[in-house]
Amino acid sequence: MKTRRAVVAGAALGILPLAAPSVVRAEKATIRWRLASSYPKNLDTIHGIAVRLAKHVAEMTEGGLQIQVFGPGEIAPGLQVLDAVQNETVEMGHTASIYYSGKNRAFAIDTGLPFGMTPRQHLSWMYRGGGLELFREFFKAYGIVNFPGGSTGVQMGGWFRREVNTLDDLKGLKMRIPGISGDVVARLGVVPQNIAGGDTYPALERGTIDAVEWVGPYDDEKLGFNKVAKYYYYPGWWDCTGQLAFYVGVRAWSALPAHYQRAFEVAAAEASWDMLAHYDSSNMAPLRRLIAGGTELRPFSREIMEGGYRAAFGLYGEEAEKNPEFRKIYREWLKFRDDIVTWFRVAEATFESNLYSLYKT
Repeated sequence: MKTRRAVVAGAALGILPLAAPSVVRAEKATIRWRLASSYPKNLDTIHGIAVRLAKHVAEMTEGGLQIQVFGPGEIAPGLQVLDAVQNETVEMGHTASIYYSGKNRAFAIDTGLPFGMTPRQHLSWMYRGGGLELFREFFKAYGIVNFPGGSTGVQMGGWFRREVNTLDDLKGLKMRIPGISGDVVARLGVVPQNIAGGDTYPALERGTIDAVEWVGPYDDEKLGFNKVAKYYYYPGWWDCTGQLAFYVGVRAWSALPAHYQRAFEVAAAEASWDMLAHYDSSNMAPLRRLIAGGTELRPFSREIMEGGYRAAFGLYGEEAEKNPEFRKIYREWLKFRDDIVTWFRVAEATFESNLYSLYKT
């Protein structure tokens, strides 16, 4: 009332007070993206990490960027996520670049090459060793901005219907194993099959394949491979990094405000480390249950490990000779790998070998 009287009095004197600045809050337009995942929804690690990313991005942008996560087949088949992002069917995807080795074997280096680096070493190369910059340039041709999208850790070698002790035992073996990893084991006589995750159990159950590699005990138990295959081999030398990827369409990315881009980058990096921590902390309990249920744990023989190593680096050398995109990334990857493996031998490996020899189970 006092304010109203003052205004009236001022008007009577011909003097109007200066109006207080009005603060009009503009409604913020919500940006909505669809994410196509390569991974079944019942896997709370490998599928769930995309859900975690979406949640954190929404929180950090105060709801400004909303990402809806779709499972394989809901928008795009599990092995066609790259195409869906490239064709702008969706704004982004979550997948493993190794699935697209048929387009160019350079894709495989993003996921991690057989007998390559450990997850920690690989992430060091991506974030601090120039790997991410190399792949950003590579993915431009596909209309994609890529980000590390989680890591499985060193995987298990997989589930086999029969024992494999020698290189001869691998000949003619039909195995679900994708991308360049399949190309490597093919040199050992394996017949590789590139099958999406959700289709692997039926293929193994029907006998369409003799063996399957997936990730490790936490996921493998859920998928039920132990019900149709007895032998569980380790280590997964063809997938010793297991880095996944978030793919974002270039146009969708360019349309984001800078602070939304930064929020996405932070959420993607956090998701990568969280996924690795989740697997590391969760694999032992299901492994114990699998063994108690009759699964027979088997290490790959030295003969198979050495044969795989020779086959892998023989293939890389040949590919580098004929594929300039592979050669450009591979040479930098190889330099970094040589340095970091030398360092890890001095510190990490020495400590771990002593620790494990002193540890009493």
